[in-house]
Amino acid sequence: MTWWCTGVRWRVGGGPALGWYGEGKGERESPLAFGDVLAFRAVGGRRCLGVWRGGRRTPCPAGEAVPGRGTRAQCAECAGIDRAHSVAADTVADDPRPYHVYLAWFGDGMVKVGITGVGRGSARLLEQGAVAFTWLGRGPLMAARRAEELLRSALGVPDRIPYARKRAVRAVLPPAGERAGELERAHATAVALDGWPESLERLPCEVVDHAEVFGLADGLRGGGAGCVVSELVEGGVVAGTLVAAAGPDLHLLEAGGRGLVVDCRLLGGWRLERVSGAVTAVPVKEVPAMQGGLF
Repeated sequence: MTWWCTGVRWRVGGGPALGWYGEGKGERESPLAFGDVLAFRAVGGRRCLGVWRGGRRTPCPAGEAVPGRGTRAQCAECAGIDRAHSVAADTVADDPRPYHVYLAWFGDGMVKVGITGVGRGSARLLEQGAVAFTWLGRGPLMAARRAEELLRSALGVPDRIPYARKRAVRAVLPPAGERAGELERAHATAVALDGWPESLERLPCEVVDHAEVFGLADGLRGGGAGCVVSELVEGGVVAGTLVAAAGPDLHLLEAGGRGLVVDCRLLGGWRLERVSGAVTAVPVKEVPAMQGGLF
């Protein structure tokens, strides 16, 4: 049985897990815990994972190969199908489900506004690596969209922050009180603005902090982003002790003490073999060796 990695998954109320897809077997997860030793090798070439929609995965009909440096394990055709049904890509306007508008904090002076389905809870914030967040409002999709645009302009905050910027500040986070204070001030300004859609309910400021969930409460062992894996290659090995995780990033500490960041969006579409000595249970028997030029 062949299992293909689908990247990191976050469960609300839990920690990170590696996701897997097996044709004819569906999806499964391998929960991760800080202190785990991860040692795996990528094998078999990277392939398109198809389309995930409505809780089900439709395999790529051609099983297309995808580039190692891409952050989406999809061919152009499957990516186009995904985008055609994506709220994030602004191609869906008639979704009847309620949506939250939120403010997310990633680092000093690094706040963004966004929306997510109410039914998803805080999963979207975990997936983005938000160290702290608060809800702003709740209502229909288009009202949430209008509020998002209003707040971006009025507060001068973006709707996207590059992952490179997020991971660069994780080792130097200010105290939790300062993180909360920045969100509280932004929230107070936001809810006092004129122009909110009438159908969008304003919500009180209740800051949720993810530093402990991400393993960042006592600082980041290994310091900073260290080296960042930018591409997996056939036979390349990644190995280290898991010390933190945020969004798609796993922060590992190598045996020599160097910090290593694995952007797990790059793991999607690979078969990962476990290297002898790894303690994390993965539903595969094989993995790639680290080669020069991976960073």
